Amino acid sequence: MNRREAVQYISLIFGGTVIGSSAFLAGCTSDNKSQASMTFSDGNVALMDEIAETILPTTKTPGAKAAKVGAFMTVMVNDCYQQPDQKIFHEGLVKINDMADKKYGSSFEKITPQQRQELLVELDNSSKDFQSKINAEYAKLTDEEKHEFTMKKNFDGEDPWADKRRKDPNYFYTMLKQLTLLGYFTSEIGCTQARRYIEAPGRYDGCVPYQKGDKAWA
Repeated sequence: MNRREAVQYISLIFGGTVIGSSAFLAGCTSDNKSQASMTFSDGNVALMDEIAETILPTTKTPGAKAAKVGAFMTVMVNDCYQQPDQKIFHEGLVKINDMADKKYGSSFEKITPQQRQELLVELDNSSKDFQSKINAEYAKLTDEEKHEFTMKKNFDGEDPWADKRRKDPNYFYTMLKQLTLLGYFTSEIGCTQARRYIEAPGRYDGCVPYQKGDKAWA
C-alpha cells in the first residue's frame, strides 16, 4: 500500500478530508520548515502509543503500539500539519489526560483498558456528530460550489473548510484516530501482518473467492 492508497483508504473510513494528507503525499514537505514546531516529549509519544493501541489493539496480529504509531504521529504533526492543527493536537493530549483524571481519577495511561475504550468512544461519538453537521452543510451547496470545493481540495492541496472543522471541541481526536490508522496501515506490520501481502504480485485476478473476515490485500 503506497501513500496515496493509504490516504484514500483512511479518507473513505472517515468520509472526509485526511488532515495533513497533501503534505504527506508530497513527502511531508510543508510550510512548517520555517516555523517552530512544538516538541514532543517521550511521555507524549508513550501516551500516543497507548491511545493508538486502544484504537487498534493487539489481537492475532500486533497492534498500533508494536508498529510504533506514536513516533509516526510526531513526524506527521511536526512536518505535515499547519500550526493551528499542531496547537490543537498538543492541547488535545493534555485534554485526554484531564478527561481521564476527571472521569476515572487517574491519567489515561493508568486507567483500565475498558475505561480507555469508554473514553475514546465518547470522543469518537462527539466527533462523528460534529462531522455529520459538516456533511449536512456540504449537502446544501450548489453543484458549482461543490465543484469549487473539490478543486481546492484535490488540486490546491488544501481543505477549504479547515477552520470549520477546527471548531469541533474534540477535533484533536479526529487527528489522533486518522494518524493511528494512517500510521498503522503504512507500517511494515500493518501491510504484512494485518493485511494479505505479496511481495512480488503476479497477474491481476479480478475474481477471487472471498469469505467474510478475510484480510484485505496490501
